[in-house]
Amino acid sequence: MTYFVTGATGFIGRHLLERLLERKGTIHCLVRKESLAKFTALRDELGVGEDRLVAVIGNLDKPRLGITPSALRSLGGKVRHFFHLAALYDLGATLEAQATANVDGTRHAIELAQALKAGCFHHVSSIAVAGLYPGVFREDMFDEAEELDHPYFRTKHDAEALVRQDCTRPFRIYRPGIVIGDSRTGVIDKIDGPYYFFRLLKRMRELLPPWMPTIGLEGGRINLVPVDWVAAVLDHVAHKPALDGHTFHLTDPAPRRIGEVLNLFARAGHAPQMTMRLDARMFGFIPASIRAGLGNLPPVKRIAGVLLRDLGIPPSVMSFINYPTRFDCRETERALKGSKIKLPKLENYAWRLWDYWERHLDPDLFVDHSLSGKVKNKVVVITGGSSGIGKAAAMKVAAAGARLVICARGADELEATKKEIEAAGGTCHTYQVDLADLASCDGFVAQVLADHGHVDILINNAGRSIRRAIHASFDRFHDFERTMQLNYFGALRLIMGVLPGMAERHRGHIINISSIGVLTNSPRFSAYVASKAALDAFSRCAQAEYSDNGVSFTTINMPLVKTPMIAPTKMYDSVPTLSPDEAADIIVEAIVEKPVRIATRLGTFAQVFYALAPRVYEIMMNTIFRLFPDSSASKGMKGRAETHEPTTEQIAVAALLRGVHW
Repeated sequence: MTYFVTGATGFIGRHLLERLLERKGTIHCLVRKESLAKFTALRDELGVGEDRLVAVIGNLDKPRLGITPSALRSLGGKVRHFFHLAALYDLGATLEAQATANVDGTRHAIELAQALKAGCFHHVSSIAVAGLYPGVFREDMFDEAEELDHPYFRTKHDAEALVRQDCTRPFRIYRPGIVIGDSRTGVIDKIDGPYYFFRLLKRMRELLPPWMPTIGLEGGRINLVPVDWVAAVLDHVAHKPALDGHTFHLTDPAPRRIGEVLNLFARAGHAPQMTMRLDARMFGFIPASIRAGLGNLPPVKRIAGVLLRDLGIPPSVMSFINYPTRFDCRETERALKGSKIKLPKLENYAWRLWDYWERHLDPDLFVDHSLSGKVKNKVVVITGGSSGIGKAAAMKVAAAGARLVICARGADELEATKKEIEAAGGTCHTYQVDLADLASCDGFVAQVLADHGHVDILINNAGRSIRRAIHASFDRFHDFERTMQLNYFGALRLIMGVLPGMAERHRGHIINISSIGVLTNSPRFSAYVASKAALDAFSRCAQAEYSDNGVSFTTINMPLVKTPMIAPTKMYDSVPTLSPDEAADIIVEAIVEKPVRIATRLGTFAQVFYALAPRVYEIMMNTIFRLFPDSSASKGMKGRAETHEPTTEQIAVAALLRGVHW
């Protein structure tokens, strides 16, 4: 038996070839000259020779697909089945491009099939021919389609109309639903349909624990079918006699709503599920003109555009959230009766689709996530860079090729760090600065700009922490002043010094090392938390002013780290903490990803808990406050040993709430 296939190297096409190769016969495939290498690779992948899989050079935009007269003569009267799968499926493509591929391509395919006197013309259409028909669209319906304004809907409808009106050969029409990955392997060749939302689910997984309930949209019913099932149905129905002139919906007879589908993939990707799903139709009481007016407001359009672009979701996809069409598929079910071809249940293979996407198609895989890609030959300033978190971060940044600048109060520590970095092959410039002194801050900024011309990344890491209850601070107002002076005013002075240059150059990144205490409202750290909260608040305001100017701000709500700063509190020796190197990795993440905020799940949960139930949270924190004692240092007994070893209860709470300051 002889076959002719267009779109053989496409996603459905290559799966159909696997089925056809199980039968006897030769398959002739339309191939563009520039795609010959791709076709050869496909032939090798399928493990067949040129005698079974034959390339026919041509193109969709040419009459009779542009094949040569000699090829016409050699194939004339021999082709039993002509499969036309080639089409442009891109929701973002222009009407002109889609018309050329989908409409003109179908016209030229019909011309060729008629010239070859093909036995049957099999046209792979799409459920898109129904447009946005409100209700059940049967297989015998066509002219009833509604709202075909979208280029893809319109061109697929026009292409099918050509088959119905102009094809003089016997024909069969197939309308697949949204074709997703192989149910056996998860393989998919592009991001489409539900895959557009996988990045959102991944972000939710990163931000929230999987058991946390979230709110989502219910949406309309989305018709998903795996590519291996589509190919199997195409192969079976095409070879079944007495079905010419029929149309077949290759669809799920019981499609799920979008919210249910997303929950299946959330479960597959270990992301929190949307336990409360709102039906978007509930907003239908708002007049369409008002909805359109609100949607066209510049701030709304910009926010929506940024969010969708960040998540990789085409804006056109959102218009199908309330997809209104259901598809009857009784013709297909009758044709499949007795074939043992069953539509797999999505819940049984959703994990395969997610796994393949995460390993092969996640857009983040193709982004340069290396630190060197972000800092090489860039001027990176790290305050407090001679010890603790700052030194660990400085070592990583210098190793990545940055023009590193570090500052601190101690000359000896700076020199030792410089030698260590240079011995490892990095570049390091040191400046002795007292960041609690504003004049010293100004002098530092002026000298750095004079020496290096500009600052690309500023990391405000230097800080002072004081663990002392308020009742022990009534006569120590200077604790609040000196903490604010370094943690807020010193950092702010540096920001104000480098920000004009960043704004002028339309690029720059400011990273502020804050504390998890800002999110958890840690008792005994009122001075420290207040100073860090002030810097957080400034950053949020600055983001609003500079978000369109290429300058990024990142706040890191750092959990407890084992550094010299926490050494006076001996109880911390018995509780889990991050190492400076682990903390430096968080700073590296901030440099590479440029998020607005980095916080642990516990910190985020605490913030949400406080917003929802502030009184309950207050009681819980007060109970924990009473559980932990004041340190000897906080009582003014510096140098004295702690009077009591931590209790089992204290250690258990600290371990459960890892990273929180107590």
